[in-house]
Amino acid sequence: MVINWNTPQDEEPPDPPRVRAAEYVRMSTEHQQYSTDNQAVAIRRYAEANGYEIVHTYKDDGKSGLNLSGRSGLRSLLADIDAGRTDFQALLVYDVSRLGRFQDPDEAATHELRIRAAGIQVEYCAEQFRNDGSISSSIIKTVKRTMAAEYSRELSVPENLAARLDRMEAAS
Repeated sequence: MVINWNTPQDEEPPDPPRVRAAEYVRMSTEHQQYSTDNQAVAIRRYAEANGYEIVHTYKDDGKSGLNLSGRSGLRSLLADIDAGRTDFQALLVYDVSRLGRFQDPDEAATHELRIRAAGIQVEYCAEQFRNDGSISSSIIKTVKRTMAAEYSRELSVPENLAARLDRMEAAS
């Protein structure tokens, strides 16, 4: 065995190419802790740490996650996917509820499946699980989608909304 002692120490191997990714951010009201800007910061940190390069942003500001109505960002993403106009291999989303708080959890699953069927991996950056298609990640996503839908239902009950507004007012 020959050891080459003359190899420069400061030469590091090149970084592997980054995976091209789009980000999707959504916020329903200005009172939410995670504004679209805060979501984007967290997503970009995740991207940097996990080898992604953000090449496109789809954004819905002030839009409810209950349906596709008025969500031009998500509708644009889905239209780009259907038309084959994507130049990315992954979609980074802050958490499961940002993709939607659809009252039927299967609706959110359908949108994710549509994205994945186009060969685009969906990553939830702030979740404690890896969206890897395993049984455990599928169960966790279903529970989280159901919880997101329930949260929206609770907000729509007048006394819950009034109590929430009182708490927000007291906190400010």
